[in-house]
Amino acid sequence: MKKITFFSLLASILLAVNPLNAQKYKDTVYPPSLKPGDKVAILAPAGPLKNAPVDSAAAVLSRLGYNPVIMPNTLGKHGHFSGTHDERLADMQAAFADPDVRAILCARGGYGVVHNLHELGRLNLRKDPKWVIGFSDISALHALMASQGVASIHSSMAKQVALGPDNEDNAALFGILQGNFPEYKFDANKYNHLGRAEGRILGGNLAVIADLIATPYDIIKPGTILFIEDVSEPIYKMERIIYQLRLMGILPKLKGLIIGQFTDYKPDSLHESMEAMIAEALAPYPELPVAFNVPVGHVDHNVPIVEGSNAVLDITPEGVTLKMTK
Repeated sequence: MKKITFFSLLASILLAVNPLNAQKYKDTVYPPSLKPGDKVAILAPAGPLKNAPVDSAAAVLSRLGYNPVIMPNTLGKHGHFSGTHDERLADMQAAFADPDVRAILCARGGYGVVHNLHELGRLNLRKDPKWVIGFSDISALHALMASQGVASIHSSMAKQVALGPDNEDNAALFGILQGNFPEYKFDANKYNHLGRAEGRILGGNLAVIADLIATPYDIIKPGTILFIEDVSEPIYKMERIIYQLRLMGILPKLKGLIIGQFTDYKPDSLHESMEAMIAEALAPYPELPVAFNVPVGHVDHNVPIVEGSNAVLDITPEGVTLKMTK
């Protein structure tokens, strides 16, 4: 009779709770490029929104030759969510299950994705990978995809997509969906740490991904290029998270760090800006390549990033280059 140890029992329990996340995926699976006629599901896994941006985004997708499908509860409202837990989950499960859906455009962020991560984590998302598109609270969905080694796109949502394909960031987004990964160039910044980093790029809204630390959806891992952004958070709360990462020993083990946009906050008595606080907190790690003021986050110019892709981050006195490839 096989002897059952505490550790084997614990492993069995973890496997039963989340069988797919028990496996570590070292390779990234990329969803197929979109073709004319492919379905794009539009859904709202967190906060509610009005018809106008959804209808306008659907019209843009139609003009590009895709088949937009507005999921049943996208325009619903339940408190400060677009629907109940079950309604939002049903939309996501249906979109993931439909073989004709090749991309999932999240209509907006807000709060609420975390409610359904446990159930969604039981799906085999690698079997039929689809592009998940969005940012803000959608960072939790990107973390879900990353937990199974599936690439996704951190980018604008319905309101921005409604601006049309000629918009610079929308053009980059649709280029990714068609198989063309971008290369970006950003201005130099006084806080930058010079250097070159190569690795898998992951990240998103700092408050969201920090709350996933020590869960199956933890993406703040050694050996990655991490990008972060946030909105409406006071400096001290962001500082607390940065120091959490210091105490965990994560920061010096990153390949690189991209500081996106931190918006809608007030300076405090010690720091004139969020960037000044972050620069101070990162001072002990001069060898860590860090790029500041990258246009990622709750701003009009929000460049798409392919989460899980291979990236090269090059930071020189002249500026910053970020290139992503499969």
